[in-house]
Amino acid sequence: MFNLPAGFLTTFLKSQLFTKLPCPETPLTDQVIIITGSNVGLGLEAARHFVGLDAAKVILGCRSISKGEAALADIEHSTGRKGVVELWEVDMSNYQSVEAFCARVESEERIDVVVENAGIAVPNYEEVEGTESTIAVNVVATFLMAVLMVPVLRRTAERFSVTPRLVIVASDAHEQASFVEGDSPPGGIFSTMAQNDPKLQPDRYNTSKLLQILVVRELAPLLTRSTSPSQDIIINTLTPGLCHSALMRHAVFPLNVLAAIGKTLLARSTEVGSRTLFSAAVAGRETHGCYMADCVVREPSAYVRSAKGAEVQKRVWKELREILEDVKEGSTSCLKELS
Repeated sequence: MFNLPAGFLTTFLKSQLFTKLPCPETPLTDQVIIITGSNVGLGLEAARHFVGLDAAKVILGCRSISKGEAALADIEHSTGRKGVVELWEVDMSNYQSVEAFCARVESEERIDVVVENAGIAVPNYEEVEGTESTIAVNVVATFLMAVLMVPVLRRTAERFSVTPRLVIVASDAHEQASFVEGDSPPGGIFSTMAQNDPKLQPDRYNTSKLLQILVVRELAPLLTRSTSPSQDIIINTLTPGLCHSALMRHAVFPLNVLAAIGKTLLARSTEVGSRTLFSAAVAGRETHGCYMADCVVREPSAYVRSAKGAEVQKRVWKELREILEDVKEGSTSCLKELS
């Protein structure tokens, strides 16, 4: 159930018990921010910080408008700012919904920050868009949204002389991934992950977070245009640590019991955990392509940094890019000139 690498537990406990995360204080005046998975938990608290620190507009990407209405009212009540938050519907388990959401974003004059926080962790195989749901939502839909956001982020950079941020919320769970699919024959990583294999399902969430980090590392050089630095985009990824969020609400015995005990003893509040999202959303170029923990850059797992990890990283991106093009032809064309 747990595949803890050497040193993981010590680092984890130090982070959870002895590391104080800085309170958000960077002003966001004039900025327009999108955050998905924002009607509850970390996303809600991060959105509250964005609004409280003077963002011009904060778009909550929620699976349903009805679920987001309570979040909107809560944020307005706590910050005293009305007319800043907008609710936009996006279902990350439906690629057409992601496309529609991104098409709507194209009409916005500017987008300064996109925080992709929405994600799932399910104990049993569920098929979504022809593949396993965790991979579909946490990887394919997440990076479909990411690449479709690139043109509007570049436009914002050029028009307003700013450096937009694209933040992917990952997890330190990536360090526990067994990722046996990485040994699949050429072209077979995602097809192997699509299979209903009860032995591999417990590793799906960990693997999805590992894939997020690998893809961010691959995308980073594609979003830095040496010939036109005015269009650069900072992309980074992070772990919020163990928090009192609803992520593990579907966990089954014995993980649900262990998770409950672990949260009682060690978990951060959602407000404290959300500080990691805020930190990444305002971070500088030193975080580009990097993994963050406790609001600072930290090395990802040894696997990510290994020669094998580097080789698999390129295979993962090649396969994912083909999948994204199958979902929406031309979706990665914004990267073509740099590849």
